[in-house]
Amino acid sequence: MTHESLYARACAVIPGGVDSPVRAFNAVGGTPVFAVSGKGSRLTLADGREVLDCCCSWGAMILGHADPGVTRAVARAAERGTTFGIATPAEAELAERIVARVPFVDKVRLVNSGTEAVMTAIRLARGVTGRDLIVKCEGCYHGHSDGLLVSAGSGAMTAGDGSQPASAGIPAAVAAGTLVVPYNDAEAAEAALAAHPGRVAAVIVEPVAGNMGCVPPRPGYLRALERAAHAHGALLICDEVINAWRFRLGLHSEAAGITPDIVTMGKVIGGGFPLAAVGARAALMDALAPTGRVYQAGTLSGNPVAVAAAIETLDRLAADPPYAAMEAKVARIERSVNAAAARHGVPLRIQCHATIFTPFATDALPVRDLTGAKACDATLYARFFHGMLDRGVYLEPSQFEVAFVSAAHTEADIDLFVQAAEDTLAAL
Repeated sequence: MTHESLYARACAVIPGGVDSPVRAFNAVGGTPVFAVSGKGSRLTLADGREVLDCCCSWGAMILGHADPGVTRAVARAAERGTTFGIATPAEAELAERIVARVPFVDKVRLVNSGTEAVMTAIRLARGVTGRDLIVKCEGCYHGHSDGLLVSAGSGAMTAGDGSQPASAGIPAAVAAGTLVVPYNDAEAAEAALAAHPGRVAAVIVEPVAGNMGCVPPRPGYLRALERAAHAHGALLICDEVINAWRFRLGLHSEAAGITPDIVTMGKVIGGGFPLAAVGARAALMDALAPTGRVYQAGTLSGNPVAVAAAIETLDRLAADPPYAAMEAKVARIERSVNAAAARHGVPLRIQCHATIFTPFATDALPVRDLTGAKACDATLYARFFHGMLDRGVYLEPSQFEVAFVSAAHTEADIDLFVQAAEDTLAAL
């Protein structure tokens, strides 16, 4: 099967041929690829090629594809029933594991996606504060709910120009409830809060931004943001849908020395299934229905198959943490690719944080915010992406995303990546 024929078939019955815009190749050109199977660090594509996967289902597959332990746990759960619509003991088991690892979270609510988790967090913040406004950062993507598709990153950057709002179909009145400030600029957030006294319910931020490329926080930025929010009576929401369990056994917020009021978690904790969570102290979480007046619900929330995958994944990460080895592999990619790019005179550099990285099409690092990310050469990135794909490495098909390594990536995989980058940069 060719990707072209599959894409034509899909386009006839699916808008744009994909069920999520980030799977399209709008940002890099060409025909999207179709995967038919995965094992460990590799994907088999529909045309028979095997490629090294550095997308990892956008970070979810931290143990690699078709991990035997996860697939066994899923099979056992599915044999007992795939969904019941009533509570199961495993939901509490998973919640206990999350709470045990996060000192500022007493309770969690399981949902089906990062978008749902953030929607819940925003509604909760507004419900308990009685305020309407939200402060968010340019280029940070918090799901596709109406109020947060304002200067959003990820696929919204590719689909539009980052303007406000970033999607058709969002009423201006809804977009007006979101105030936008630059990432890594706590003073701008402070000014936005001060300009709307008593009206801001929460400040929401990705602790390590991953939806305008990999953009780490400046030293002291997150603490200053926390102080600014609390000084004005607003809550701090840390969106750790990408960050949670990606860098450590728990959340990045704790490592950064901050105590967010509400956190959202996804990707890794789902173990490859649709599962995410929102968490906070008991006093806040009990404002959710059925104990409180902030309504949230989901027919498939806490799905037993997804929960089984999540428990197995978190238990494996706790039993044999892979983080140091993963960081070392990303650091090797950074050193090798940056040296090769400099040697070949190509303005492309890897920017990374722990186990995530982005090949930014610039030689002017660091990229600190959306302005810096948008200044990169999207055409050059597209050429690098296709050069890597031609040489057997699948990267994120957009400059405004991050790449990942998993526990399944080996040193031989990194050898392949480095050689593919060397050859691609030489060709460029």
